[in-house]
Amino acid sequence: MAADPRVVMARPGDDTPRPPVAVSRAGPVYPFEVPRLDDLARPHPDGNLLGGLSHLPAAAGLTAWTCHAPALAPGDGAVAYVSDQDGAPRVWIRPLRGGGEPWTVGTGPQPVVDVRWSPAGTHLALQVAPGGGEHTQVWAVQPHGGDLRVLAAPSGGSAVPVRWTGRGETLLVTETSADGVSRAVLVDAVTGARQVIAAGPLLRPVAVSRDHARMLLRRGPRGHRRMYVVDLVSEALGAHEPSDEHPLLPGLPGTTDDGALSPDGRTAYLVSDAGRDRAALLAVHQGAEAVVLAERQDAELDRFALSPDGRRALLVWNRHGRSELDVMDLERGRLEHLPPPPADVVTSARIGWDGDLAALAAESPQEPSHVLLCDLDHGGYLHAAGAGRLPTAAGAELVRFPARDGLELAAWLYRPPHTQGPAPFAIFLHGGPEDQERPAFNPLYQGLLAAGIGVLAPNVRGSGGYGRAFREADDRELRFHAIDDVADCAAELARIGAGDPSRLACMGWSYGGYLTLAALVAHPGLFRAGVTVSGIADFETFYARTEPWIAAAAVPEYGHPEADRRLLRALSPLRSLDRLAAPLLVVHGAQDTNVPLYEAEQVIAATAALGLPCEHLIFDDEGHEIRRMANRAAFVTRVVAFLSAHVNPR
Repeated sequence: MAADPRVVMARPGDDTPRPPVAVSRAGPVYPFEVPRLDDLARPHPDGNLLGGLSHLPAAAGLTAWTCHAPALAPGDGAVAYVSDQDGAPRVWIRPLRGGGEPWTVGTGPQPVVDVRWSPAGTHLALQVAPGGGEHTQVWAVQPHGGDLRVLAAPSGGSAVPVRWTGRGETLLVTETSADGVSRAVLVDAVTGARQVIAAGPLLRPVAVSRDHARMLLRRGPRGHRRMYVVDLVSEALGAHEPSDEHPLLPGLPGTTDDGALSPDGRTAYLVSDAGRDRAALLAVHQGAEAVVLAERQDAELDRFALSPDGRRALLVWNRHGRSELDVMDLERGRLEHLPPPPADVVTSARIGWDGDLAALAAESPQEPSHVLLCDLDHGGYLHAAGAGRLPTAAGAELVRFPARDGLELAAWLYRPPHTQGPAPFAIFLHGGPEDQERPAFNPLYQGLLAAGIGVLAPNVRGSGGYGRAFREADDRELRFHAIDDVADCAAELARIGAGDPSRLACMGWSYGGYLTLAALVAHPGLFRAGVTVSGIADFETFYARTEPWIAAAAVPEYGHPEADRRLLRALSPLRSLDRLAAPLLVVHGAQDTNVPLYEAEQVIAATAALGLPCEHLIFDDEGHEIRRMANRAAFVTRVVAFLSAHVNPR
């Protein structure tokens, strides 16, 4: 690298919808009673709390299916979720009482990313990824699969459902056009009527009051987002014009990433680290100063869900990577701790329309993402959907150690089973860089462990979950220190006697793919092999070819493509690829528009020109992530074989 300028198989299914509900404009009629959580907890003959859960397939590590983004039906009579249990992510609905089997909602072959159940119960809002790419669309469909329609699909851009407004069947949507301009749009899921209520770069609507008179709006690049309350002038339904914007938490350094509005729109609830190091829950009542409702010195507020009536909130804290839950009575200002969830990490939390239950997506190293129901009144949990625990999967242990400059780093250590003495290890680097490595299920890790290769998954500086100062510790020219953190991780593996320093590999996804390349060329000879997945190779070509809004949002993190050209060249591993001393595997999705395929093509061409060993794996039907189970299995199999050949030849 250039010198520092001061001197990185599933359960089968079918597409045939099975209509278990009768749908009318008055709402759905379920052929089962609305359940109570204690009714659901009765043991089933097969040992599951709920009947009909699939048993794990034989090749559990590669084929274990997952469930994400659960949403409760009005009345809590069913839960919808996204699952890849038949090979590709689609919408499934599970009745919560009456012994019925889950069914798929017929939406065709395109991967589904998210699902949200309307307050009337007659429609589901879907986020769909045509072709597996990043240009997602918003669709609506009835729970039995009828009335499938596209609500938002900007040409050359993306659309994302934000939330149902609670008024009729109106959905708040973010649309981002090909030129990077985002629009907040109200869409009627029944009539298709739509109205743009805000527009601009780096904009995202967060919530709208039930009367559609006020909106909570987020603006700004990552790490520096600001929240505003916008008064909307409404003459009739579908006729809105934006009016005054009122900044919340003005002048405070930090970022406000999420929030909610009370149903009447008078109180804004904010998840923010503005003016503090760790994200907390704040409330701003109309015309008043911000009040801190909940804050912890040992954890960051990771997720926040407001009940539809605005009376209670569910808080999900991130403490050293693991999730802890609280429920808050907002009328009384009383916070109560919930029992620890039966999983390490909660990745989604939504309170049902009746306000008594919450649907969670949760996972652990030994259990793929699954659906839990949480009784907010009594604190009980119920496993509602998922493949179950993998009996042979390995767990993780948290380790902490200092970087060379004294900054404390943390990592999750996965030791290969039945191994004595130093073993071959792979250091896996997450994306973001503001993402966080947490004790979650990862089929790649389990595949490597089964092959006798350990995994160290660190949170180098710049990672989320450890406060604003740590997150900003790799910005711009500080990124050289993050590259050195990777070498310090390798040194720590040797110091604790876990890793054999002569048999180490480095790999990562997205930003972690960049950091892998950067570490390989900055510290040649340290690693025996490298794998870069969807990674940046050259910041100049990344800025030129990525989505305009991604480029604009990346400037505070990496630097400006013109003003910081010298720095970005020094940070680009492609420009120092002649220092590469380890065999490389390049993995990328052809539909990736976040980090375009050109980044991988440049590395493949450069290594060929230099005569360096480089293999590649390109998925034509994937984007920035690998969504399809068959592709995931192919990816894991290829990576395990590649690393086994280079770091574990025995």
